[in-house]
Amino acid sequence: MSDTDPFDEIIANETDRDPDLAVIEAGSRTLRTQGAPPEADVPARPEDPEVDKALRAVEAELAGRWGETKLEPSVTRIAALMDLLGDPQRSYPSIHITGTNGKTSTARMIEALLGAFELRTGRYTSPHVQSVTERISLDGAPISAERFIETYEDIKPYVEMVDAQQPYRLSFFEVLTGMAYAAFADAPVDVAVVEVGMGGTWDATNVIDGDVAVVTPIDLDHTDRLGETPGEIAKEKSGVIKQDATVILAQQPVDAAQVLLKKAVDVDATVAREGLEFGVVARQVAVGGQLLTLRGLGGEYGEVYLPLHGGYQAHNAAVALAAVEAFFGVGSQRPEPLDLETVRKAFAAVSSPGRLEVVRRSPTVVLDAAHNPAGARATAEAVGEAFDFSRLIGVVGASADKNVRGLLEAFEPIFAEVVVTQNSSHRAMDTDELAGIAVEVFGEDRVQVEPRLPDALEAAITLSEEDGEFAGGGVLVTGSVITVGEARLLLGRG
Repeated sequence: MSDTDPFDEIIANETDRDPDLAVIEAGSRTLRTQGAPPEADVPARPEDPEVDKALRAVEAELAGRWGETKLEPSVTRIAALMDLLGDPQRSYPSIHITGTNGKTSTARMIEALLGAFELRTGRYTSPHVQSVTERISLDGAPISAERFIETYEDIKPYVEMVDAQQPYRLSFFEVLTGMAYAAFADAPVDVAVVEVGMGGTWDATNVIDGDVAVVTPIDLDHTDRLGETPGEIAKEKSGVIKQDATVILAQQPVDAAQVLLKKAVDVDATVAREGLEFGVVARQVAVGGQLLTLRGLGGEYGEVYLPLHGGYQAHNAAVALAAVEAFFGVGSQRPEPLDLETVRKAFAAVSSPGRLEVVRRSPTVVLDAAHNPAGARATAEAVGEAFDFSRLIGVVGASADKNVRGLLEAFEPIFAEVVVTQNSSHRAMDTDELAGIAVEVFGEDRVQVEPRLPDALEAAITLSEEDGEFAGGGVLVTGSVITVGEARLLLGRG
């Protein structure tokens, strides 16, 4: 391809600032079953040129701050900002979610359930797949670009006051967290569903006292900052467990569970554990997803259709259901379960962009943002269950600070061949370095190197069709949220 490739121009325009903050122009829709959420959950750029210009100006100002990978472990700055804003985060109850994998999908399920029971919700999640506005949602949809801009301008004077008072300026993530809490108070919301950025104790989100704390499965990730064992990581993540809260624990490694349970005892929190107080009773693959029987805190919920693939999503659903039951007092203040039809309706409307998302057919191209070994293992298992590929080609673009060898080893059994590439982020692993690891895992004859993502996708599609157009070949694009976002753009989803 030439140097004037339109894809190169778009990526250059979107990533001339910190790539972590880049708004990857991705698909305006995902493939869903009937009754799924509106397409607005992955918004495109604003159509109004003036609004788009104003949003880019806000993005540029945010890009001038510390990115999400540069941290000073403290909540001092965000607490100071909240104080100046009048502590908006205390004007509504909240459900706080931490863990290693599954946080965003679980948050979306919790949001859908609460909304189905006619509560106004605010959801704060990260990172984003397409637009930074995805991170702050009201009533199940990202806030508009106009509201995002307005919220930033509203809190900007207070942000500058904190910047002047502190040794370090507020980071990108801290400012966004302040925006989310202010937007939720202004709406106002009935309940906020908040996902930590990293860890728990010193995460910027941890200026809330969640009525319900949710801990999704803990595994090894961000080991340079959080610890080198699940138990060490759990100690940091246990910071979201507050006095007298209810804690919903997904299945955990033994050492992590011990740490979390001890923290719960120390603060008189009530604990519900997956596999004991709640869990997945049964699941079977269905068209476009799976059919579940879940055991909640208040009883059994049968024939729940979830339009997402993979056993891990069933477990996320069980955790989400228990969290919402706990929020409504099921199992403590009230003995009866939640209304079954409302629960079914909510789960049937769940989506999770960038998580086993089909964006093309003939051949089938699937996007999945797995970026650590645990996530990759879950994705590999789900692909084998949900798709009948005769030949699956991987396209992998990963970040240099991740356990890339572990990620590739998890995918090795399901990839016939792998095309290694590089996304536009400054954190991306160099293609040659990634190729060297891939050759050690897959063998030289199963690895192809294409430094540019457009070429990598083209090569993978060609490889998947080697056995014929109707042979059932497919492509899985994975390794990073940035890689997934850029692939979605390239495949015409924006």
